[in-house]
Amino acid sequence: MTAFSFHSVTPHPQLVPYVAKMHMFESSGRLPVEDNKLIVPNANLKLTLTWRNGIVAGIGDKTFIQKENELSLSGLIDAPVLLDPQHDAQTGTVIVEFKPLGAYRLFHLPYAELKNKIIDFTCLMDKPAEDLKWRLAGANTVPEKLQLLQDFLLRQLEKTAPDLVYDYCIKRIADTKGIITVGQLEKETGYSTRWLHTKFTEHLGTGAKNLAEIIRFKQFYEVYSSGTKLQGLKDHIYQYYHDQSHFIRAFKRFTGFTPTELQNSMNELATKHYTS
Repeated sequence: MTAFSFHSVTPHPQLVPYVAKMHMFESSGRLPVEDNKLIVPNANLKLTLTWRNGIVAGIGDKTFIQKENELSLSGLIDAPVLLDPQHDAQTGTVIVEFKPLGAYRLFHLPYAELKNKIIDFTCLMDKPAEDLKWRLAGANTVPEKLQLLQDFLLRQLEKTAPDLVYDYCIKRIADTKGIITVGQLEKETGYSTRWLHTKFTEHLGTGAKNLAEIIRFKQFYEVYSSGTKLQGLKDHIYQYYHDQSHFIRAFKRFTGFTPTELQNSMNELATKHYTS
Protein backbone atom coordinates (compact mmCIF):
# COMPACT_ATOMS: atom_id res chain seq x y z
CA MET A 1 0.00 0.00 0.00
CA THR A 2 1.37 3.43 -0.96
CA ALA A 3 2.05 5.74 1.98
CA PHE A 4 2.07 9.51 1.56
CA SER A 5 2.13 12.57 3.77
CA PHE A 6 1.84 16.37 3.73
CA HIS A 7 3.94 18.54 6.04
CA SER A 8 3.00 22.19 6.36
CA VAL A 9 5.71 24.85 6.40
CA THR A 10 5.27 28.33 7.87
CA PRO A 11 6.19 31.03 5.30
CA HIS A 12 8.42 33.99 6.14
CA PRO A 13 6.27 36.79 7.69
CA GLN A 14 6.85 39.06 4.67
CA LEU A 15 5.52 36.35 2.36
CA VAL A 16 2.38 35.57 4.38
CA PRO A 17 0.15 38.10 2.50
CA TYR A 18 1.05 36.45 -0.80
CA VAL A 19 1.56 32.77 0.00
CA ALA A 20 -1.54 30.69 0.71
CA LYS A 21 0.48 27.75 2.00
CA MET A 22 3.77 25.90 1.74
CA HIS A 23 4.05 22.18 2.19
CA MET A 24 6.18 19.13 1.53
CA PHE A 25 4.58 16.09 -0.10
CA GLU A 26 6.24 12.71 0.27
CA SER A 27 5.12 9.37 -1.16
CA SER A 28 6.52 5.85 -1.08
CA GLY A 29 5.51 5.35 -4.72
CA ARG A 30 2.63 5.61 -7.15
CA LEU A 31 -0.95 5.20 -6.01
CA PRO A 32 -2.73 2.00 -7.07
CA VAL A 33 -4.20 2.25 -10.59
CA GLU A 34 -7.77 2.07 -9.31
CA ASP A 35 -7.27 4.96 -6.83
CA ASN A 36 -8.57 8.44 -7.60
CA LYS A 37 -5.65 10.84 -8.08
CA LEU A 38 -7.80 13.96 -8.31
CA ILE A 39 -6.59 17.45 -7.39
CA VAL A 40 -9.41 20.02 -7.42
CA PRO A 41 -8.76 23.70 -8.38
CA ASN A 42 -8.34 26.04 -5.40
CA ALA A 43 -7.45 29.34 -7.18
CA ASN A 44 -3.79 29.21 -6.11
CA LEU A 45 -0.87 29.36 -8.54
CA LYS A 46 1.86 26.90 -7.53
CA LEU A 47 5.65 26.76 -7.60
CA THR A 48 6.76 23.14 -7.30
CA LEU A 49 10.20 21.70 -6.65
CA THR A 50 10.63 17.96 -7.28
CA TRP A 51 13.58 17.08 -5.08
CA ARG A 52 13.07 13.33 -5.28
CA ASN A 53 11.48 11.56 -8.29
CA GLY A 54 9.25 13.51 -10.69
CA ILE A 55 5.52 14.06 -11.06
CA VAL A 56 3.06 13.63 -13.92
CA ALA A 57 -0.05 15.82 -14.11
CA GLY A 58 -2.99 15.49 -16.46
CA ILE A 59 -5.07 18.61 -17.11
CA GLY A 60 -7.83 18.04 -19.65
CA ASP A 61 -6.26 16.30 -22.66
CA LYS A 62 -2.72 17.50 -21.83
CA THR A 63 -0.01 15.75 -19.83
CA PHE A 64 2.76 17.65 -18.04
CA ILE A 65 5.90 15.90 -16.75
CA GLN A 66 8.16 17.48 -14.17
CA LYS A 67 11.38 15.50 -13.71
CA GLU A 68 13.47 15.18 -10.57
CA ASN A 69 15.24 18.36 -9.40
CA GLU A 70 13.12 20.59 -11.62
CA LEU A 71 11.22 23.71 -10.68
CA SER A 72 7.88 24.45 -12.32
CA LEU A 73 5.10 27.02 -12.10
CA SER A 74 1.44 26.08 -12.44
CA GLY A 75 -0.74 28.84 -13.81
CA LEU A 76 -4.31 29.44 -12.70
CA ILE A 77 -6.03 26.06 -13.05
CA ASP A 78 -9.81 25.85 -13.39
CA ALA A 79 -10.11 22.17 -14.37
CA PRO A 80 -9.58 18.92 -12.42
CA VAL A 81 -5.99 17.63 -12.29
CA LEU A 82 -4.88 13.99 -12.11
CA LEU A 83 -1.53 13.69 -10.33
CA ASP A 84 0.91 10.82 -9.75
CA PRO A 85 4.67 10.31 -9.23
CA GLN A 86 6.60 9.88 -12.48
CA HIS A 87 8.19 6.60 -11.34
CA ASP A 88 6.99 4.02 -8.82
CA ALA A 89 9.58 5.07 -6.25
CA GLN A 90 9.98 7.37 -3.27
CA THR A 91 8.82 10.87 -4.13
CA GLY A 92 9.43 14.23 -2.49
CA THR A 93 8.17 17.64 -3.58
CA VAL A 94 8.04 21.12 -2.08
CA ILE A 95 5.02 23.17 -3.11
CA VAL A 96 4.51 26.91 -2.62
CA GLU A 97 0.94 28.02 -3.33
CA PHE A 98 0.35 31.69 -4.08
CA LYS A 99 -2.85 33.53 -3.30
CA PRO A 100 -4.63 35.17 -6.27
CA LEU A 101 -3.08 38.50 -5.24
CA GLY A 102 0.35 36.94 -4.69
CA ALA A 103 1.88 35.73 -7.94
CA TYR A 104 1.91 39.06 -9.80
CA ARG A 105 3.78 40.66 -6.86
CA LEU A 106 6.55 38.10 -7.25
CA PHE A 107 6.78 37.36 -10.97
CA HIS A 108 6.12 39.51 -14.03
CA LEU A 109 4.82 36.80 -16.38
CA PRO A 110 2.24 36.32 -19.18
CA TYR A 111 -0.33 34.73 -16.87
CA ALA A 112 -2.99 34.30 -19.55
CA GLU A 113 -0.57 32.02 -21.42
CA LEU A 114 0.05 29.95 -18.27
CA LYS A 115 -3.61 29.15 -17.56
CA ASN A 116 -4.16 25.39 -17.13
CA LYS A 117 -0.49 24.73 -17.81
CA ILE A 118 2.56 23.65 -15.81
CA ILE A 119 5.71 25.28 -17.17
CA ASP A 120 9.41 24.77 -16.44
CA PHE A 121 10.30 27.80 -14.33
CA THR A 122 13.62 28.27 -16.10
CA CYS A 123 11.71 28.86 -19.36
CA LEU A 124 9.84 31.72 -17.71
CA MET A 125 12.59 33.56 -15.84
CA ASP A 126 15.78 32.44 -17.61
CA LYS A 127 18.98 33.08 -15.63
CA PRO A 128 17.50 33.87 -12.15
CA ALA A 129 15.46 30.65 -12.25
CA GLU A 130 18.37 28.63 -13.68
CA ASP A 131 20.66 29.84 -10.89
CA LEU A 132 18.02 28.98 -8.29
CA LYS A 133 17.48 25.53 -9.79
CA TRP A 134 21.15 24.59 -9.51
CA ARG A 135 21.44 25.97 -5.98
CA LEU A 136 18.39 23.93 -4.97
CA ALA A 137 19.86 20.78 -6.53
CA GLY A 138 23.08 21.36 -4.57
CA ALA A 139 21.34 21.85 -1.21
CA ASN A 140 21.72 18.75 0.96
CA THR A 141 18.59 19.02 3.07
CA VAL A 142 14.96 19.98 2.52
CA PRO A 143 15.16 22.85 5.08
CA GLU A 144 18.06 24.29 3.05
CA LYS A 145 15.97 24.06 -0.12
CA LEU A 146 13.06 25.79 1.61
CA GLN A 147 15.34 28.57 2.77
CA LEU A 148 16.70 29.10 -0.75
CA LEU A 149 13.16 29.24 -2.17
CA GLN A 150 11.97 31.76 0.40
CA ASP A 151 15.07 33.95 0.00
CA PHE A 152 14.44 34.01 -3.75
CA LEU A 153 10.79 34.99 -3.26
CA LEU A 154 11.73 37.76 -0.81
CA ARG A 155 14.13 39.24 -3.36
CA GLN A 156 11.41 39.08 -6.00
CA LEU A 157 8.97 40.89 -3.71
CA GLU A 158 11.28 43.91 -3.54
CA LYS A 159 10.97 44.44 -7.31
CA THR A 160 7.22 45.10 -7.57
CA ALA A 161 4.54 47.42 -6.22
CA PRO A 162 0.91 46.57 -5.39
CA ASP A 163 -1.95 47.24 -7.79
CA LEU A 164 -4.48 48.68 -5.35
CA VAL A 165 -7.59 48.30 -7.53
CA TYR A 166 -6.82 44.68 -8.36
CA ASP A 167 -5.99 43.91 -4.73
CA TYR A 168 -9.27 45.49 -3.62
CA CYS A 169 -11.23 43.29 -6.03
CA ILE A 170 -9.42 40.15 -4.90
CA LYS A 171 -10.21 40.99 -1.27
CA ARG A 172 -13.89 41.55 -2.07
CA ILE A 173 -14.11 38.20 -3.89
CA ALA A 174 -12.47 36.48 -0.93
CA ASP A 175 -14.58 38.30 1.68
CA THR A 176 -17.84 37.42 -0.10
CA LYS A 177 -16.64 33.84 -0.71
CA GLY A 178 -17.08 34.25 -4.45
CA ILE A 179 -20.65 35.50 -4.38
CA ILE A 180 -19.95 39.10 -5.47
CA THR A 181 -20.66 39.85 -9.15
CA VAL A 182 -18.42 41.64 -11.62
CA GLY A 183 -21.17 44.28 -11.88
CA GLN A 184 -20.80 44.97 -8.16
CA LEU A 185 -17.03 45.28 -8.52
CA GLU A 186 -17.60 47.69 -11.40
CA LYS A 187 -19.81 49.90 -9.21
CA GLU A 188 -17.47 49.78 -6.22
CA THR A 189 -14.27 50.57 -8.12
CA GLY A 190 -15.61 52.85 -10.85
CA TYR A 191 -13.81 50.78 -13.49
CA SER A 192 -15.60 49.06 -16.38
CA THR A 193 -16.10 45.31 -16.65
CA ARG A 194 -13.77 45.28 -19.65
CA TRP A 195 -11.04 47.14 -17.74
CA LEU A 196 -11.36 44.77 -14.77
CA HIS A 197 -11.20 41.72 -17.03
CA THR A 198 -8.01 43.04 -18.62
CA LYS A 199 -6.48 43.71 -15.20
CA PHE A 200 -7.35 40.24 -13.89
CA THR A 201 -6.06 38.56 -17.03
CA GLU A 202 -2.80 40.48 -16.73
CA HIS A 203 -2.22 39.64 -13.05
CA LEU A 204 -3.86 36.21 -12.75
CA GLY A 205 -4.56 34.75 -16.18
CA THR A 206 -8.35 34.68 -15.92
CA GLY A 207 -11.28 37.05 -15.36
CA ALA A 208 -12.88 38.07 -12.07
CA LYS A 209 -16.03 36.03 -12.81
CA ASN A 210 -14.08 32.81 -13.29
CA LEU A 211 -12.04 33.41 -10.13
CA ALA A 212 -15.22 34.04 -8.14
CA GLU A 213 -16.66 30.74 -9.41
CA ILE A 214 -13.56 28.84 -8.25
CA ILE A 215 -13.60 30.58 -4.85
CA ARG A 216 -17.33 29.86 -4.46
CA PHE A 217 -16.80 26.16 -5.17
CA LYS A 218 -13.83 26.12 -2.82
CA GLN A 219 -16.12 27.02 0.11
CA PHE A 220 -18.26 23.98 -0.60
CA TYR A 221 -15.45 21.57 -1.45
CA GLU A 222 -13.51 22.31 1.74
CA VAL A 223 -16.49 21.04 3.73
CA TYR A 224 -17.23 18.19 1.30
CA SER A 225 -13.64 16.91 1.33
CA SER A 226 -13.64 16.82 5.14
CA GLY A 227 -16.04 13.88 4.92
CA THR A 228 -19.39 15.59 5.44
CA LYS A 229 -22.16 13.60 3.75
CA LEU A 230 -24.10 15.17 0.90
CA GLN A 231 -27.34 15.15 2.86
CA GLY A 232 -25.76 17.38 5.48
CA LEU A 233 -24.53 19.86 2.86
CA LYS A 234 -27.85 21.00 1.42
CA ASP A 235 -27.90 24.33 3.26
CA HIS A 236 -24.28 24.87 2.27
CA ILE A 237 -25.15 24.26 -1.40
CA TYR A 238 -27.98 26.78 -1.51
CA GLN A 239 -25.86 29.37 0.25
CA TYR A 240 -23.64 29.54 -2.85
CA TYR A 241 -25.75 28.25 -5.76
CA HIS A 242 -29.11 29.24 -7.23
CA ASP A 243 -30.42 25.69 -7.49
CA GLN A 244 -29.33 22.07 -7.66
CA SER A 245 -28.59 22.07 -11.40
CA HIS A 246 -26.35 25.16 -10.99
CA PHE A 247 -24.44 23.33 -8.25
CA ILE A 248 -24.13 20.06 -10.24
CA ARG A 249 -22.70 21.92 -13.25
CA ALA A 250 -20.06 23.56 -11.06
CA PHE A 251 -19.23 20.28 -9.33
CA LYS A 252 -18.71 18.40 -12.58
CA ARG A 253 -16.70 21.27 -14.05
CA PHE A 254 -14.19 21.36 -11.20
CA THR A 255 -13.99 17.64 -10.32
CA GLY A 256 -15.07 15.77 -13.46
CA PHE A 257 -17.58 13.79 -11.40
CA THR A 258 -21.06 14.10 -9.92
CA PRO A 259 -21.09 14.51 -6.11
CA THR A 260 -22.22 10.92 -5.58
CA GLU A 261 -19.62 9.48 -7.96
CA LEU A 262 -16.81 11.36 -6.26
CA GLN A 263 -17.93 10.63 -2.71
CA ASN A 264 -17.70 6.92 -3.49
CA SER A 265 -14.11 7.26 -4.70
CA MET A 266 -12.58 9.93 -2.43
CA ASN A 267 -9.21 9.15 -0.88
CA GLU A 268 -6.68 10.88 1.35
CA LEU A 269 -4.64 12.31 -1.52
CA ALA A 270 -7.56 14.43 -2.73
CA THR A 271 -8.63 15.55 0.75
CA LYS A 272 -5.24 16.24 2.29
CA HIS A 273 -3.90 18.08 -0.74
CA TYR A 274 -6.89 20.41 -0.56
CA THR A 275 -7.13 20.90 3.19
CA SER A 276 -3.53 20.52 4.41
